[in-house]
Amino acid sequence: MSITLVNPEGLPKPEVYRQLSVATGSKLVFLAGQVARDVDGLPVGEGDFAAQVEQCYLNIGTALAGIGGSFDDVAKLTIYVVDWSSEKMPLLGEGVARAAAKLGIDPVKPITLLGVAALGEPDLLVEVEATAVIE
Repeated sequence: MSITLVNPEGLPKPEVYRQLSVATGSKLVFLAGQVARDVDGLPVGEGDFAAQVEQCYLNIGTALAGIGGSFDDVAKLTIYVVDWSSEKMPLLGEGVARAAAKLGIDPVKPITLLGVAALGEPDLLVEVEATAVIE
């Protein structure tokens, strides 16, 4: 299995994500949106956007490890943020960086970021869903 991240010619070359992910493998995984809940379903990082982002990424790593994969197998992420504004970008980066350090991964993936009015529960500030390819 391999995932090759690409910024093709003719498109912008962002530093915090890649435009394309070319994946080869035999198992396509669609992970439900992960939120800031611990193993017992208890809230993590109430009111703290960066902490909630971190927990979402950690939950993705945990979910994929449970089926023999890892965050490195992620081909694409979709991030849903309540009341998105550009002022939240540094906090998003902080949460991602903390999770990456704990997981020992390079978190740079193709990402779609969507601002939403609300999520499934009122304390949630962010939800992250992932598509992965595992050998």
